[in-house]
Amino acid sequence: MMRDDYADVELTFLLGLGFQLVLGEFTRRLSEVGQGDLRPVHGMAFQALKGGATATELAERLGVTKQAAGQIVDDLERRGYVRREPHPEGGRRKLVVLTGAAREHLSVAGRVLHQLEDELAGTADLATLRRELGHVVRALHGEDGLPPLRPVW
Repeated sequence: MMRDDYADVELTFLLGLGFQLVLGEFTRRLSEVGQGDLRPVHGMAFQALKGGATATELAERLGVTKQAAGQIVDDLERRGYVRREPHPEGGRRKLVVLTGAAREHLSVAGRVLHQLEDELAGTADLATLRRELGHVVRALHGEDGLPPLRPVW
């Protein structure tokens, strides 16, 4: 198959390959800079926990069960990336907040991701790709923001 001859390849296959390859390279680079102890789901949880959230809210934001969110929180708490605090509204609920270690990971990961994107911009029109993927998301999900990224494959 020639380099730009992907017209006959199914869209879902190309999207999946693109996601897999970019995420794999991003993860490899994070390992190279000493941030390889976390999986991509942890980074997604960090994004969802900015500003704090309950485990139930985290489950909704990640599109996973409450049990799965609880396991993620337990794991991240053991590793020192999150802590549970009393919820400001009281009651038995706990607010899960990021620690300095999580914020440091996000900072490093952001730099690594932007560097990777800058390199990819030399071979692809990422602005057009983002815009067009945004159109696809809006066409299938509507105008209500972004849906959770769920591993449904």
